[in-house]
Amino acid sequence: QVQLVESGGGSVQPGGSLRLFCAVSGVTVESSHIGWFRQAPGKDHEAVACIGPGAGWAGYAESVKDRFAIRRDDAENTVFLQMNNLEPEDTAVYYCARTTSRGDRCFLVKADNEPWGQGTQVTVSP
Repeated sequence: QVQLVESGGGSVQPGGSLRLFCAVSGVTVESSHIGWFRQAPGKDHEAVACIGPGAGWAGYAESVKDRFAIRRDDAENTVFLQMNNLEPEDTAVYYCARTTSRGDRCFLVKADNEPWGQGTQVTVSP
């Protein structure tokens, strides 16, 4: 059974930082394609970033490029999302999930038959 559990959310002021964690079980993160997604109030799920098995490769949405960084911790079998320079527009529930892929490349699309977890709330406000 594959399970991904998000944590690390919180409330910060604009310009602040948070680190989100995705604890993975059932598969190894070093052999998986995993992404972070978010859903703001009244909006659809939006892909934020993804990471594949290839060394150092990651993909980002334009809205978070240069502010967010996705990384794997293979020893802990987790994926984290470092979020810097947070903006009110980043407010959302953040989810991690496996993504579509070709080879080592991940795409910013949730894989089929991949359920959403509980997510973790990120709130950015003055």
